[in-house]
Amino acid sequence: MSSRKLFSLRNTLAFRLTLWYAGIFSVSSCIAFLLFYTLITSVIGDRNDQELLNQANRFVTLYTAEGVDEVAKSAVIEAQAAGVRKVFFRLVSPDGEIFSSSNMSYWTNIAVRPEAIRVLLNGAHHAFETIVIPDRKDEVRVLYVMLSPGIIMQIGQAVENYSRFFDAFKGIFVTTMTFLVFLATVVGWFMARHAVSGVEAVTEAARKISGSTLEERVPVKMRGDEIDQLAITFNEMLDRIQTLLKEMKEISDNIAHDLKSPITRMRGAAEVALTIGASLGEFESMAASTIEECDRLLNIIDTMLLISRTEAGMDRTSLNSINISGVVADACELFTPVAEDKGITLRCGIPDGISLSADTRMIQRMVSNLFDNAMKYTPSGGGVDVNVSENTSGQVIIAISDTGAGISDGDLPRIFERFYRGDQSRSQAGIGLGLSLARAIARSYRGDITATSVPGRGSTFIISLPKK
Repeated sequence: MSSRKLFSLRNTLAFRLTLWYAGIFSVSSCIAFLLFYTLITSVIGDRNDQELLNQANRFVTLYTAEGVDEVAKSAVIEAQAAGVRKVFFRLVSPDGEIFSSSNMSYWTNIAVRPEAIRVLLNGAHHAFETIVIPDRKDEVRVLYVMLSPGIIMQIGQAVENYSRFFDAFKGIFVTTMTFLVFLATVVGWFMARHAVSGVEAVTEAARKISGSTLEERVPVKMRGDEIDQLAITFNEMLDRIQTLLKEMKEISDNIAHDLKSPITRMRGAAEVALTIGASLGEFESMAASTIEECDRLLNIIDTMLLISRTEAGMDRTSLNSINISGVVADACELFTPVAEDKGITLRCGIPDGISLSADTRMIQRMVSNLFDNAMKYTPSGGGVDVNVSENTSGQVIIAISDTGAGISDGDLPRIFERFYRGDQSRSQAGIGLGLSLARAIARSYRGDITATSVPGRGSTFIISLPKK
């Protein structure tokens, strides 16, 4: 494996998870083995000490019954039976002088410890010590016990068997730990790779998307875990981005189309005036036409900026309690002359006292756009009905219905898109931003606008706004 690949591997999440898993497992196993080792050594040590105490108690009983000579003889016999390299016995006076012992040829380095004798003389029943013989690396457990006020017995027992057991235990521990650490590393790597496989899929999808297309999606394994949630969220984000890019492209195309027409007209008028214009009146007419087209362009730009600010929530700085009944009533009064000129019956059912929290100017703009839209597409002899009400959910409902040409089923889902104009609206003046602005204003106040229509019979636009 090259150094670059090794460095890359060390920086992966799977490597770090494996390292943590193996480390925690190893430390936990060491602690468990250490506790087990401590428990075993404690139990074995206590058992060995109890055996020495049982021997000592037998000699105390023998001394009481038959005297010191019988104790000395019994100690020699017992040492020979057990093996001179496994156990030894000594009878010691309180001043440390040895006056009887078993075969000590193997235990020449074992001395009488004055401190142990002092402990017995101070009233203790017995005293233990552990002696290590350096040249043989043996350990000897020695017991001092008082047979009588003038006789102390020293019993020594080799712990060679226990030492071998502990050495074997340590060897097994090292071998087992090596295997377990290796196993933990392999299992940890497998689990870590399995856990981050979904993240790698997201990363791979993001790499493909950044390199080529937004059509790529992260596969969802339907396990319901966090990785699936990440994949679902990532895919939803891609869907949203793709939709926004599509809308931006459509908006750009529409803007280019709507800006090109007035600019072309201005250029044509100027070219005609420069080519054949012979009087001041013709140049004045060109200037007036240019100003009119510039106003149209400025209106498009201002409306686009207003929609963008509204959707971003930048025009919600001034919120006041407004009388929505009065706002709609004013709109009805304002459009009454327009309705009379077109021969349209305008009916307004507006109860008093309905209010909500919003910006008066923005609400007036939204309502006016919908009134204008209804008037524009309702023929002479038709009617427009406006109603204001409150529902049980604490929302203000404004319904504007007309008896116009209606909207086709194909156009209805797109009428709120910027610059979109259906077949029925192409013959009417407008830039296709009025409904987009109205819906942007409604949504900026946590409301919405919905539309229903029956082609040939009219349309109904319903504004729903929360009161607070």
